[in-house]
Amino acid sequence: MELRQLTYFVTLAEELHFGRAAERLHIVQSAVSQQIRRLERELGAELFDRSSRHVRLTAAGERLLPEARTVLSAADRARASVAPPPGLRIGTSTGLGEHLDRVLAAFARRAPEVPVELFSLPAAERLARVAGGRLDAAFVRAVEPVAGVRVLPLWSDPLVAALPAAHPLAALPEVGIGDLAGLPLSLTERRNNPALVDLVVGACHEAGFEPLPGPTSGSLQDTLATIGTRPLWTVVYASHARVLHSPRVAFVPFRTPGLALSTGLAVRASAQSPPHVDTLLLACGDHEN
Repeated sequence: MELRQLTYFVTLAEELHFGRAAERLHIVQSAVSQQIRRLERELGAELFDRSSRHVRLTAAGERLLPEARTVLSAADRARASVAPPPGLRIGTSTGLGEHLDRVLAAFARRAPEVPVELFSLPAAERLARVAGGRLDAAFVRAVEPVAGVRVLPLWSDPLVAALPAAHPLAALPEVGIGDLAGLPLSLTERRNNPALVDLVVGACHEAGFEPLPGPTSGSLQDTLATIGTRPLWTVVYASHARVLHSPRVAFVPFRTPGLALSTGLAVRASAQSPPHVDTLLLACGDHEN
C-alpha cells in the first residue's frame, strides 16, 4: 500500500467523480482508475461502487476512509518534523549600520531556530517585493506610501558629516551646516534617495547657501574614497558611520538640529502578518531599549 494510492483514494472519496478527482490531483483520469484498482486488489475488497451514473463508496470504502485520512495526516506530520523552519526574508539597504546588527541579534535571541535572509535592494524594489509577498518585511526611510504596504515607525536616524580627516573642520566636536558652505557636496542623485537629498539641500538653503556640486559616485564606498583624497563632504547615517573604518575620513556630528530621517518597517497591509514578523517587531523594540 502506497501513500500515493491512499491520497488518490481519499480524493476520489471526497469528489465521487473520477474526472474531478483527477483534476484536483493534476493527473489524468486513467491514472486515478489504475491506482484505485491496484489498491483494491491489494486489500482484496472493492472500495467504490461504480456505475454509469455515479461513483460511491462501498461499505469497505467507508471503513477505510477515516483510517486513510489518519495515515496521510501522520505522514504530513512526519514530513513537517524534519522540514527546515520557514525563514524570514528582510529587505535592507546600506546605512543601517549597527541598527541591523542589533536587531538581528535580538531576533536570534527570540527565535534562534528561524533562519534570516537579507536582500539589499533599492527602496522601490523593497516595497514592491513586500507588496507582492516576496519579502516578509523591509527597512525603509521616509518613503512615499505604496498600495498594499504599511510602514511601522521604528527610530530616527541622525546624519553626520563625512569630511577629509586632514581638514580643519574634522577636528571639531560638531559642525554647523553653514561651516561646510565652502566645500563641494557629494550626494547621490535625487532619484535614488529623494528624502535624503531634499533634507540636506534644504538644510543648506536654510543656512543661506547653495551647496557646491561635487562628484556623484556610484556607491558610498566610492564617495568616501574620493573624500579621502580631496576636499569634499557628504552625509552618512550616524549608525552606519560607527561601523565604518576609513582612516582618511572623519565623521563629525552636526550642530544643526533636525538633520535626521525616520526608519520604519514596511510590511504587507493585510490583516495577518507573515510568520515571524511580529517577532521581528519585538526585536526592533529590544534594540531600542
